[in-house]
Amino acid sequence: MSLRYSLRSLLPTRRFALPTNIHNRKNSSVPKNGSEPAGEEVEKGIPVEPTVPLLQRPLGVKDRPLPLEKTWADTREEMMDQEKRLEQRRHLIKEATKGYFTDLNATRHHGGKTWMAPSVMIREDKSLYFPNIVGSSLDTKQKKHTTSICEGHVSVISMLNTKMSEIHVNGFVSLANEHFLSHPLYKYTQINLQENLLKSFLVSLFLSSIAKSIPPELHATYLVSGQNMEYVREQLGMVNKHVGYVYLVDENLKIRWAGCADAKTEETDALYRCVGVLLNRLEKSKKAGGTTSTLQKPV
Repeated sequence: MSLRYSLRSLLPTRRFALPTNIHNRKNSSVPKNGSEPAGEEVEKGIPVEPTVPLLQRPLGVKDRPLPLEKTWADTREEMMDQEKRLEQRRHLIKEATKGYFTDLNATRHHGGKTWMAPSVMIREDKSLYFPNIVGSSLDTKQKKHTTSICEGHVSVISMLNTKMSEIHVNGFVSLANEHFLSHPLYKYTQINLQENLLKSFLVSLFLSSIAKSIPPELHATYLVSGQNMEYVREQLGMVNKHVGYVYLVDENLKIRWAGCADAKTEETDALYRCVGVLLNRLEKSKKAGGTTSTLQKPV
């Protein structure tokens, strides 16, 4: 008995306290309101996608377009322009660094949406021009120019080349077309853009089947185009070839609003409001017997 007591007395009697922050650490991941912590997705390895930013700049080109196709003389003049050559070189270097599936992979994030459409129009004195695009219309199969179609009208122009892009643009224009398609000063132009020569040829063979899916009243403003847009894509914000783009163009051919990819409800409403504002202004200008001034108070 004394031996057991003596051995027990040799054992350490100090109690080791647990770290005081263990309890705090255990409860720190659960906020008081019961919701998941902000960093929970990161801890679980789930990437958090950044929100889509608003459109940060006016879209378009600086020079007013003309309803003419580019001639050899125009091409030669561009080749002799040092500034334009440097700009094209920078663009080619940028494109060379992109992978073949870059645009397709980008559709996994926000459906390829790279910017949100503004809730109001771009100021007229800050806005840029929509470039001239030539294509064959569904009604006459003859070449038409967007400049000739849109000048003097309030126009919504849709750029599409895939079934997905067609769904995108319909989401934007449905409300505006429902209210304004019968308006004499309103134009809705669709551009089926096929820059690939083989795809452009195949689409041209199926114009009759395309015409069956488009309302007859829109055949005159539905253009199938194979125009090379490579050097104006960045200026128009068309950074992904797989999504649809929509532009609101005023009677002076300036881009006053734009949207891309899958339309949000607030974007559809914004386009509807902006079209209404431009039509009201143009009507008042017509009644006054004048043309819309480029110095009028912008929105």
